[in-house]
Amino acid sequence: WRSRNLLNCETHKLHSYIRHFSVCDNTQMQMGGASEDPEEPPLVFKVFEEWKDKVAVPVAAIKALTSLIEETKEGTMMGLEIELRAAADELKKYATASRSSSLCSLAAGCELFLRYVTRTSALLDLTRKDIKEIKRILVERGRDFAELSMNSRSKIATVGRNFICDGGTILLHGNSKVVHKLLIDAANVSLKNFTVIVTEGRPTMSGLKCAKTLRQAGIPVRIIQDSAVGFFMEQVDMVITGAEGVVENGGVVNKIGTYQMALIAKACKTPFYVATESYKFTRMFPINQSELKDLNKNRTTSPTDENGIVVDSPVVDFTPPQYITLLFTDLGVLTPSAVSDELIKLYL
Repeated sequence: WRSRNLLNCETHKLHSYIRHFSVCDNTQMQMGGASEDPEEPPLVFKVFEEWKDKVAVPVAAIKALTSLIEETKEGTMMGLEIELRAAADELKKYATASRSSSLCSLAAGCELFLRYVTRTSALLDLTRKDIKEIKRILVERGRDFAELSMNSRSKIATVGRNFICDGGTILLHGNSKVVHKLLIDAANVSLKNFTVIVTEGRPTMSGLKCAKTLRQAGIPVRIIQDSAVGFFMEQVDMVITGAEGVVENGGVVNKIGTYQMALIAKACKTPFYVATESYKFTRMFPINQSELKDLNKNRTTSPTDENGIVVDSPVVDFTPPQYITLLFTDLGVLTPSAVSDELIKLYL
């Protein structure tokens, strides 16, 4: 009874701030009027907003949840875990309301951190420590957890750059920061010369952002239409994408268009690699695209003319494991079939 009341209380309190941080148009960050939300937003949202554009979204969520442990007045371990769960749920609602493609990775990062907190508290002798000491230990280990997560990209770049062919051509989709790091290290550390082709990435035009980043690093890059992937596939030596989530069977959830690119790569016998951090491993098991409805619930369906024709724009799709050659991760180079074993280790 107490657990249920605590959860309801924390959820209600945090949910009242979703309007403050949810994006409702290109210029406003508040869904309701100013009079509806006069209070200061909770620390967990402020910290998440501060970090989400500087680091990966799951890492920003981990930092936000760690700050909650540090500042909470909750006096019991059970209450603390309930408060963390409520905050994690509200962060997921925020990502849904803002139509973020990072909902899957945010959820995976939150779940992994909550499991980490639970496992850490289980290892502590709670009978010999007061709640302040427990919080101090959890905050310290939470910061270590975030730091390890932030170092994941360097580890992935180290293992992945060995697969880059000197003089080759690489096809990209999306604007993955871990893929940027891998390619920039391949060019600047391994001194390899290669050319990049990147899809434009409608409707967000993520390919333009990716091309700008790589061009600034001195890597030759050109942009193609999303619909031209089949035409250019025979010209490339490999495909590399990031991932918003890696599911239990080794498939990936990623920006819309990844699945069709993997299908074409398979037909053309072109290697399809995924570069991703292990904190994006998630205990999902989708079988087909329809099972991603929760991740695509805020898809854009906007009229294009006076006849009411609409453009339906799902945010992410699911690529089954049989279309993926290898995954470059901070745990090493994995085959899709090895993901389930790594998930068991992560959540034990």
